[in-house]
Amino acid sequence: MKGYFAIGVQGLSKAQNAGTLFRTAHAFGASFVFTVGESYDHKKLNQSDTSNTLRNLPYYRFDGPRDFRLPDGCTLVGVELVEEAVALPSFRHPRQAAYILGPERNSLDPEIVGLCDHVVQIPMKFCVNVGIAGAIVMYDRLISLGRFAPRPTMPGGPAEPLPEPVFGAPLWMKKQRRRERRAAEEGVGRTD
Repeated sequence: MKGYFAIGVQGLSKAQNAGTLFRTAHAFGASFVFTVGESYDHKKLNQSDTSNTLRNLPYYRFDGPRDFRLPDGCTLVGVELVEEAVALPSFRHPRQAAYILGPERNSLDPEIVGLCDHVVQIPMKFCVNVGIAGAIVMYDRLISLGRFAPRPTMPGGPAEPLPEPVFGAPLWMKKQRRRERRAAEEGVGRTD
């Protein structure tokens, strides 16, 4: 899968939720994790993050929305149950994205929502745990941007193998052909 993604949360107060989210991000191949204005006890993080994510991935802590920064070219995607949000199954994930979730029993700060390039929601009857919501978003990204065989029309596994990737000619060959075409076109009108 090309590109990268990160996941973080704003205003998180429980270390177990942070650990679960970070461990899941590590398992799905996140490039970094982050928090904005968290208040959990960092000493308790390893109770649920048994993969020691913070020893394996960059971790960025921001005091609040005004301090929040992302790499150039990274698209911020808010995950929030709001009316104007796009349903996750209908969302095209950006190649370079950072996903931000709201805290337990609350919503993303309006200032953070204002920073988001996109806001998505998971279609469900009521809220789920922040770690579960993050896992759903990361899984959706994986199945929509990863290379997998198409789903079969009948129940069961894929009926056809994954198609082999098709690559074009190397760039130097394309440039060489372009030069040869130009030279041929310039030579057509000459009568030396």
